[in-house]
Amino acid sequence: MIIKNGHVIDPANQVDKIMDLLIENNTIIQCEANMDITDYVEKHEVIDAKGCWVIPGAIDLHVHLREPGFEYKETIHTGTLSAAKGGVTTVCAMPNTNPVIDCKDMVDYVYEKARNEGLVNVLQIGAITQGQEGKKLADIQGMYESGICGISEDGRSVMNSKLLKEAMIIAKKLQLPVLSHCEDEALAGGAMNAGKRSEELGLEGIPNEAEDIITARDIQLAEAVGTHLHLCHVSTKNSVDLIRIAQAKGINISAEVCPHHFTLTDEDVDGMNTNTKMNPPLRSKEDVDAIKQALKDGVINVIATDHAPHHKDEKNKPYAQAPNGIIGLETMIPLGITELVNKGWLTPMQFIEKITMNPAKVLNINKGTLANGGLADITIIDPNARYTIEEEAIASKSKNTPFIGKQVNGRIKYTIVNGKIVYKD
Repeated sequence: MIIKNGHVIDPANQVDKIMDLLIENNTIIQCEANMDITDYVEKHEVIDAKGCWVIPGAIDLHVHLREPGFEYKETIHTGTLSAAKGGVTTVCAMPNTNPVIDCKDMVDYVYEKARNEGLVNVLQIGAITQGQEGKKLADIQGMYESGICGISEDGRSVMNSKLLKEAMIIAKKLQLPVLSHCEDEALAGGAMNAGKRSEELGLEGIPNEAEDIITARDIQLAEAVGTHLHLCHVSTKNSVDLIRIAQAKGINISAEVCPHHFTLTDEDVDGMNTNTKMNPPLRSKEDVDAIKQALKDGVINVIATDHAPHHKDEKNKPYAQAPNGIIGLETMIPLGITELVNKGWLTPMQFIEKITMNPAKVLNINKGTLANGGLADITIIDPNARYTIEEEAIASKSKNTPFIGKQVNGRIKYTIVNGKIVYKD
């Protein structure tokens, strides 16, 4: 395959110019300007990427594929199909399935399914505790031997600090990141952000301190142990401040934000559309502004989706009873371009690094780059294509997103995984 005339943006190598790529045997062989392709035309597929960005395949650190146990919401096949349509070439699957991914056999099961049915690379995250019950550590060593990329209790926090510290010690030894969902269960029983809007709607609110308290605790534990702590779906101003302080102290900490947390606020909650219900909840404008500034400063260095499919019947309940979460794999890149790049918060290079190079660094994997000799995971985007997000165009099995009807810029033209086209617009 040859990709011609594309605007190559490769943060790992600080490349930002019009170039051509030559791909053979699933590998990037050459990346240079004005490549002479005369000798390759007959035996290579040629993609003209004029006017498009050519970037390393996007890596999403935070995805719920729902399989096993919740296949009516999503499967490994449909979830990776959604990823391919969204320009995401690697997804990290969270362990809160049924049964929970908490042992070697369950990790092996997911990888076997992914090999047979997946369209993109699937990396499994292992649970921290057995059954995610917070009582006894899962078999982290065994899961590591089967290839997990990190550990997490996502969907909840490990409230037992001693147990979490023990897990961090093991993770440090195995060089695995700890992906932390920061939520004090005693403070987080509400349906939306606590504030003026929750009072107007008569909904129980979730205060910022529900996140901030556990953020502070997990940072302190990570500092004590020396493990790599990655904070999931950061949503509050105080959490940003805590991360900023921790990074200044040299603590090994990274953090992600989801597109809905830099795009929407609690003012967008109307009490009827449960697709605005997620955990952590949509926060105040002050929190959203702090999130965007942290992205600009590099304090938050990763954008991830928390892709959380739910069946329409589950979401079609009163707001307080509906499950948390929205899908995000197909909207991450266009929302990033529309809300961050086009509004001047990030340069294209800064945005691309947060969905390619930086997630790869968190996982310590050889991805997120277009370097010669690397596997050809590539996303081609038309950043100027403007369109409306439509429900019938969504590839995910579930359609629970508040962004249906929103106009965005940034259409995925090709998604290439290991040198093979898995999505073409």
